[in-house]
Amino acid sequence: MHLGLTPWRISGQVDAHALARQAALAEEWGYESFWLPESHFAGDAAIPDPLMLLAAVAAGTRTIRLATTSFLLPLRHPLQAAEQVAVLDRLSGGRVILGVGRGYQPTMFDAFEVSRKDKRRLFEACLATMQRAWKGEPVGEGSGDVRLSPLPVQEHPPVWVAAFGPKALAQAGRLGLPYLASPMEPLARLRENLQRHGEACDAAGVARPMEVPIMRTLFVSEDRRLVGQVRDQLGIAARQLASGGRPGVSLEADEWAIVGDPAAVADKVAAYVETLGMTHLVVTRLRIGRMESAVLEHSVRTAAELFSQ
Repeated sequence: MHLGLTPWRISGQVDAHALARQAALAEEWGYESFWLPESHFAGDAAIPDPLMLLAAVAAGTRTIRLATTSFLLPLRHPLQAAEQVAVLDRLSGGRVILGVGRGYQPTMFDAFEVSRKDKRRLFEACLATMQRAWKGEPVGEGSGDVRLSPLPVQEHPPVWVAAFGPKALAQAGRLGLPYLASPMEPLARLRENLQRHGEACDAAGVARPMEVPIMRTLFVSEDRRLVGQVRDQLGIAARQLASGGRPGVSLEADEWAIVGDPAAVADKVAAYVETLGMTHLVVTRLRIGRMESAVLEHSVRTAAELFSQ
């Protein structure tokens, strides 16, 4: 099983040095990929340019793959996006995994002057142009065809699709791309989504992807008090999301998080592999709340000892 993670600590103003340190430690411990989301206008939590931050991470690491959970294609010109990904792939020696998404926040689309109604069309058109450009095929309009330079090290940088609703799952399946599961989807919803995605692949006549990547909030500790504290925080977060009108949110932490002592966590991860076919586990601290960095770091390191090969 491939083991990846998101940062266990993001400072109030994004600190590239801190992210690079976390990625270097993760690489040392055995993690195989380091993931950053994209978010805009989110105050201290904003990460508007994950590729730029991953370039800083690339300079301080050697083998860990550099990944995005949701590089938002409808906001971007396809040729510029293709160039940015190609440059990062070059800088890192071919270590990019590009998780792509459409976005959902109305304020973001309004600010970027992009029609929400067009996001799926823009997403697919942007991705198609990027994939042609990475192959060195002529692309462009108006003054004539152009060819991307530099090309990425990987002829086809891996593209995974962050998808939440039925339409997004159908689109990901039709394109034959792996579905990157949300960290907040309960187990029952995950099973349904994976089935829908597979059926969409079959209907389009494309092979089902080998990769089944799942993001999960994960906390592991021998300290029962800390485990209880995390469970309480996750319960509060779930109630807040449910009261805010988010459909499908389970109030049971075990339905969307993996929390416990090492033996319990190992058993839960094994169950994900057996029942869902999970090939890639991306560890995140989403919704855990405030906790000392040393405690989170210890959890991340313990998880690596359990699962890294």
